[in-house]
Amino acid sequence: MKRICRRATAAIVSGLSICSFSPSSFAADAAPARPPMTKQQYRGFALSHAGNADRGRALFEDVHRLACTRCHATDGGKTSRVGPDLSTIGDKFARPDLADAVLSPSAQIAIGYSTTIVTTTDGDVVDGIVKDATDEQITLVGTDAQPRVIRTADIAERRVSTTSMMPEGLQNGLSPQAFTDLIEYLATLRLPQSLAAARQGMPSSIRHTAVPVSLVPVNSPEHRFNHPDWFGQIPGEPHSFLVCEHETGLIWLLENAGDGANETKTLFADLSAEIRRGGATGLLGFAFHPKFRENRRYFIQHERIVDGHLSAYVSERIASPDFKKDSATPSRTILRLACTTDVHAGGGIGFGPDGYLYVAMGDTGPQGDPQGHGQSLSLPLGKMLRIDVDHEEGGNPYAIPSDNPFRRTPGARPEIFAYGFREPWRFSFDPVTGDLWVGDVGQDRIEEVDLVRRGENYGWNAYEGFEPYSTKYRKDTATYTPPVFAYTRRFGNSITGGYVYRGDKRSPFYGLYVCADYTSRRIWAIAQEDRKATAIRQITTSPQGVASFATDEAQNLYVVGYEGTIFRIDFTGATFGD
Repeated sequence: MKRICRRATAAIVSGLSICSFSPSSFAADAAPARPPMTKQQYRGFALSHAGNADRGRALFEDVHRLACTRCHATDGGKTSRVGPDLSTIGDKFARPDLADAVLSPSAQIAIGYSTTIVTTTDGDVVDGIVKDATDEQITLVGTDAQPRVIRTADIAERRVSTTSMMPEGLQNGLSPQAFTDLIEYLATLRLPQSLAAARQGMPSSIRHTAVPVSLVPVNSPEHRFNHPDWFGQIPGEPHSFLVCEHETGLIWLLENAGDGANETKTLFADLSAEIRRGGATGLLGFAFHPKFRENRRYFIQHERIVDGHLSAYVSERIASPDFKKDSATPSRTILRLACTTDVHAGGGIGFGPDGYLYVAMGDTGPQGDPQGHGQSLSLPLGKMLRIDVDHEEGGNPYAIPSDNPFRRTPGARPEIFAYGFREPWRFSFDPVTGDLWVGDVGQDRIEEVDLVRRGENYGWNAYEGFEPYSTKYRKDTATYTPPVFAYTRRFGNSITGGYVYRGDKRSPFYGLYVCADYTSRRIWAIAQEDRKATAIRQITTSPQGVASFATDEAQNLYVVGYEGTIFRIDFTGATFGD
């Protein structure tokens, strides 16, 4: 077999790619002859010594040395490279994380920038980053920046590597000080203040509340979960909760009277055979039918590979008569939506106050949405979908609600409720007003929260937050609905949508929308009027990455910590205003 794309020079990790040649090419910066330093020694030196950003920039830009600019631009997306733009990497990651990304390139590869390896029917092997994909062909770009177009019909096998394109040991070609200079330069790459200028809904600073809320663990350490991403109370069972694990496909029953006594954790369902494990795929969402106590129906959002093709699914399952476990009845497929890549496949399902099932679908990549999935009404990708799972229509196991906005639009998917999303990660309905809140994960610079209404266009990929992103699919005649709240990389890089708090009516947080950033772990409360933010406060920081939020029948709010702990938010004594 012949390998077409030479895999030798790029690392794409945590949004960071460092291009390199052999360590011997760093003669000017090579460490004196001595036993090689360990990764921890390089890391320790960089975190305890001052670096020179100018020298670091020279290393970054020198095409005969590190040659980072072969894979990365730092101009805010104006120049296309195989790796992500690094213009805001200093906002996104702290110095320790930047050092770790260079030292251990395969430890955490950024979503959307893994190496895809394609074997053709002729036996050729092509590898690179997916830059474009259609039903007819896929485009891979390697570190030489040259696109390779492969027809779908010519693909015998396609897989994603868990190993970074960058070889281990880049630091061995640098002195400790040169390595420190490089990290110092990366840390200076931040969003220009002109873009981050204060504006309604996109503040340049977010104040903390004088008294933060408390996060109270729900499960004990011995009942820790393995990367949970959904939590919810079983309807009518005040002390029984289900917890979904993203990567394993397991659903657990957690029973806890709230007093710490008699806590149990038992397996509700093993759906590992129905998911594709790894990266941003797996078990992504869960929803109880509004009449669950009567029909025991529940629904899952998941990704799996069937006949060699990755698809996003919404499936129906049935619980046992006592609601304590799954009935083991085979899943019934409700929706199957083909994905172009293994990213941005969707971020939740849930029933609205109208009784219909809403489905959050991402654009499914590649990065930047080059085919304009979010703006195309002919595709279900990059959309909020709404379907009636209690009736069937047109040969589908669901019907289209009569007031869906594009039901009668020629060429449009009738399931679409709203469009222009990149990766809507978690949505909820205000139980008092019925408002639909959606957290939409951004591309390179901005995260956003939208208050979604029927038939509206929320901008991606013409806009990212309030800011223009691309003119390719932007239309002068289109109306783009701006977000309620958007924030730059200085506050985090992955929004997790939350809930409007409707618990204690005496609380200063009653009626406020609570959301968070997964990476920075900041949790915010937002007041709005006419879909414009009037006040935003950071109310606490989570001890774990915030994968999701939840509410129960008493309207308590919960935080799902991705490292395994569920927390109840205790608003007692906390303040919101000055």
